[in-house]
Amino acid sequence: MFDKLWSKKGENILFKNDFWTYKIDHFYIDQNRTSEYHYVHTPGSVMIIPLLSNSEVLLVSQFRYLLQKTSLEFPGGGIKTGGVPNEEAIRELREETGFSAEKIIKAGEFAPYNGVADEICSVFIAMNLYESPLKGDEPEFPENHVFAPEQVDKMIATGELWDGMTIASWTIAKRLMK
Repeated sequence: MFDKLWSKKGENILFKNDFWTYKIDHFYIDQNRTSEYHYVHTPGSVMIIPLLSNSEVLLVSQFRYLLQKTSLEFPGGGIKTGGVPNEEAIRELREETGFSAEKIIKAGEFAPYNGVADEICSVFIAMNLYESPLKGDEPEFPENHVFAPEQVDKMIATGELWDGMTIASWTIAKRLMK
């Protein structure tokens, strides 16, 4: 439908760590006009829906500094440079819930904030959970909570569950859990 309208002429990297690169791209809009685009480049992210044997799901609550409040969400996180999504999903599951999974399937993927980052989030369903804690990042102190699928839908509808990546991941994964 749309042809590629912009062509990149250069970039500046403002800051880089293992998870993000803050960039400014300089580009041509056409032969006579130039502009710039500020964004975050990432290797991606993962979200995991831990499915319990009784069809309930495990969510975690954790404090979110930028919003200064606690969020209820599925475990997940950024992929480090060179990371593999399904391996990162298992690591995040272990760090945030204390569980690992005998089986993990990819449910889909989505772009969380395509005007600000080039991130693609891979969504996984983790099944046949077993205890396998892994020490996580120091500032994170997640707490596990178990819910029936109907409860998750209700919490989204009432705004109690407001994390966008969790809502998008749930929308993608729940069709495979029926």
